[in-house]
Amino acid sequence: MTMPLAEPAPAARESAVRRWLRGAPPALFALYGGSAAFLAYSAMYAYRKPFAVAEYAHVAGWGFALDYKVALVIAQIIGYALSKFIGIKLISEFRAEHRATGIMLLTGLSELALIGFALAPPLVGLVALFANGLCLGMIWGLVFGFLEGRRVSEVLGAMLCASFILASGAVKSVGSALMLAGLANEHWMPAATGLAAAPVLLLSVWALAQLPPPTAEDEAARVRRVPMGAAARMAFLRAHAPMLALLIGIYVLLTAFRDFRDNFAAEIWHELGYAGEASIFTWSELPVAVLVLTALGLLIRVRDNRRALLWNFALIAGGLLLVGLCTLGFQLGWLGAVPWMILLGAGLYLAYTPFNGLLFDRFMAAAGTLGNAAFLIYLADASGYAGSVALLLLRNFGHIAINWIGFLCISAYALCGLGLLALGLAARLWLQDRRHPHLRT
Repeated sequence: MTMPLAEPAPAARESAVRRWLRGAPPALFALYGGSAAFLAYSAMYAYRKPFAVAEYAHVAGWGFALDYKVALVIAQIIGYALSKFIGIKLISEFRAEHRATGIMLLTGLSELALIGFALAPPLVGLVALFANGLCLGMIWGLVFGFLEGRRVSEVLGAMLCASFILASGAVKSVGSALMLAGLANEHWMPAATGLAAAPVLLLSVWALAQLPPPTAEDEAARVRRVPMGAAARMAFLRAHAPMLALLIGIYVLLTAFRDFRDNFAAEIWHELGYAGEASIFTWSELPVAVLVLTALGLLIRVRDNRRALLWNFALIAGGLLLVGLCTLGFQLGWLGAVPWMILLGAGLYLAYTPFNGLLFDRFMAAAGTLGNAAFLIYLADASGYAGSVALLLLRNFGHIAINWIGFLCISAYALCGLGLLALGLAARLWLQDRRHPHLRT
């Protein structure tokens, strides 16, 4: 049983910004909404990723065989993954009027966890990073809930997705700069970076809350978005189980690879000869963001939802191929370190970003089922972060005598080969499925 939609506020009680947005041209609406979403999720990264720029090589009181930084990464990812499992139910049933409050509450709790991490002994620090991940895992669904089900969702979603391409590097640059300047040590640096992002978070979440709900024209084009109860979720899964299993399998591989590259970027760049350069984390991702943002934004021109889903598949396939080919070029000496890392990021995010809203938004529209894309996103994410933990454990306990770069290259080939195989099977299933009519805007 689904929860009823909240009635829109009477026009007299609406803010001036929301009234303006109701009549704004689509381009201005998209620019406003996409910018607000980009800033909100970028600010969230300031609470999640800065710790990854530190190496935590010599931590007093840590006497275990597992590297302390790896333990921190695993603790945060486990919390994040558990949050995704909780979000399958909670986010899919979340009421629109509570989204902004939910974002602020969860990020506030995550900052408290980072303060606890700075003050606590090493073992308790693991618990603090677990709590941090548990709080932040539901932010994506809350932010994307403001954007889905609109005729301009591709543009809005592309701008949102650009945040996790750029923001991860940007907050690492900030965190690294704080440590290099002596303003914070590696334990206080994550909390200090989060505190610096608080004004941006407050302003951007307020801006998101001003977005009016989808119009009747939006609902006609992309299907009405409503909360999904347990019965609705199970019915959707039964109807699409084989294809969803293949897509989620691809996403598990992508998430594991993306988290490994992201969480150990400092170690990888160090092996590549760029230790101590704080800006490398940001500027190496700028061309990646431009490419991915442009490619995803162009999908708004595809009006047929079934065909748009296939175009999403094509982007994912292109990204997977680029991951494998650029890695081969690097190992053969055809590409230098920086071009390889840029192209690797471009391929990874071309394949990864469609899963974070746009692919599932079109899937829901093409299926013609009342519901929301957040359910599918969290179903995929819950599985994806389990894969990320598995890859980290393999790297540390699989007796693999190989450096960070070598492990990254092997993982890139595995991602390319297995991902393309699963994607081809998923595309074949979709082309053979004639149950759903073509839905046009």
